Amino acid sequence: MSAPSDPQGGLLAGTLARVHSFAFVGIEAVPVEVQVQISAGLPAFLVVGLADKAVGEARERVRAALTAMGLAVPPRRVLVNLAPADLLKEGSHFDLPIALALLAAMGVLPIEELAGFAALGELSLDGRIAPVGGVLPAAIGASAKDLGLICPEAQGGEAAWAGRIEVLAAADLVSIVNHFKGTQVLTPPEPPGVQEQADLPDLAEVKGMETARRALEIAAAGGHNLLLIGPPGAGKSMLAARLPGLLPALTAAQALEVSMIHSLARMLEGGRLIMRPPFREPHHSASQAALTGGGNRALPGEISLAHGGVLFLDELPEFPRQALDALRQPMETGRTTVARAAAHVTYPARFQLVAAMNPCRCGYLGDAGRECGRAPRCGEEYQTRISGPLLDRIDITVEVQPVPPAVLSRAAPGETSAVVAARVTAAREMQKARNGEIGRLNAVADPDKLAIAPEARRFVEEAAERLGFSARGYTRVLRVARTIADLAGSEVLERIHVAEALRFRHRIPGRGMPGVTPPRQ
Repeated sequence: MSAPSDPQGGLLAGTLARVHSFAFVGIEAVPVEVQVQISAGLPAFLVVGLADKAVGEARERVRAALTAMGLAVPPRRVLVNLAPADLLKEGSHFDLPIALALLAAMGVLPIEELAGFAALGELSLDGRIAPVGGVLPAAIGASAKDLGLICPEAQGGEAAWAGRIEVLAAADLVSIVNHFKGTQVLTPPEPPGVQEQADLPDLAEVKGMETARRALEIAAAGGHNLLLIGPPGAGKSMLAARLPGLLPALTAAQALEVSMIHSLARMLEGGRLIMRPPFREPHHSASQAALTGGGNRALPGEISLAHGGVLFLDELPEFPRQALDALRQPMETGRTTVARAAAHVTYPARFQLVAAMNPCRCGYLGDAGRECGRAPRCGEEYQTRISGPLLDRIDITVEVQPVPPAVLSRAAPGETSAVVAARVTAAREMQKARNGEIGRLNAVADPDKLAIAPEARRFVEEAAERLGFSARGYTRVLRVARTIADLAGSEVLERIHVAEALRFRHRIPGRGMPGVTPPRQ
């Protein structure tokens, strides 16, 4: 039943129209009800409900979009309430639900039918609906509440991933009005598929460097953090770039979570799901907010965009010290929290850190013919830019030495990425079988649940005592050893696996061992 109208075609004063939408707290889509009331009084267009500046500016975009349709905002008191009123509303995606609720209050759209939909989208001045961030989590939130979703046409495929919900993907406001009036039918969109895998560099191109190649394989198999140290041109970045080719595809649940994060950041290309582990490599000038998340709208940072994949930090000591230390807690917990005055926003951040650095600022510490005149002090000063607690969280450290040109020209190609990736996948299957459906990698495994031979346990305890390992360092050695055992197909951790793991927790040139406290005299 339609609401009563006044002689001028609008609804009687006091009529209330409602349209559902969402605010985003991390990757969670929190329901918001957009309420519009047209009442008697001096002409005004008010937006209340803890709206930020972008939401407040929606008044002018909605007014212009209606003008482009040949309509005008009624010369009455128009009140827009965003409920719940104590939840901060951010972003331009509230334009579309405000406009739809206003059109319903004006009698242009049916209130009853519109109540079964949620909406989000930014309005252009000519009435077109522009893409916004967060369509995928909004679609999943609408599905949970048994609602349809009205969204920008360009993002209809992204919304279709939510499953069996009605999606109206419209190019402009006129299309939505015509659809509800029955003069136009908006075709339901289809999921656009998954993102195509880019051509990844092959590990076969890396000649020599057997120790570094082995470390890369272990890191890929167990999800371990990796630090590559060596002079310029030694091949550190080349090795890191080949890690994504060793990693298996994401599971369906992981792909959905990773895609939701990228949707919020407006980085989900064509609405296609991300099935490959992401690889992020921010420049060393990145700020703490850029790495961990934040800014005016508390958007996800690089560590969240790398969730389920790899965060590569080249020239590690050149990053701001404060930004690097902010990584310490997410590396342990797998999430990052952006604390703000109005709210605390939490994003997933289970990433694998791969870092590369020179041994000193000039890069040639230890090379008598090329190192600067301040060696070795320059190396000590350069390396102390990285805090001990951060180094303690790095499982594998490898010195990468340049391969001589004569050896490089004669060396045979190494194993391909496909061959190594097959071993990595087999090792991860062992971890999945051991940890159940959780599928937790060895990098976060419970050390008390690792089957270890008595001889191997005595060996690692003696090594930890002699070298002064911290409790974290001891645990991480066991986890790396467990991955080495998985690559060997061994169900029990043996002494040989521990020995190789200890090999990768060696000293940085010119500095003590990461995670090691010098033994007392």
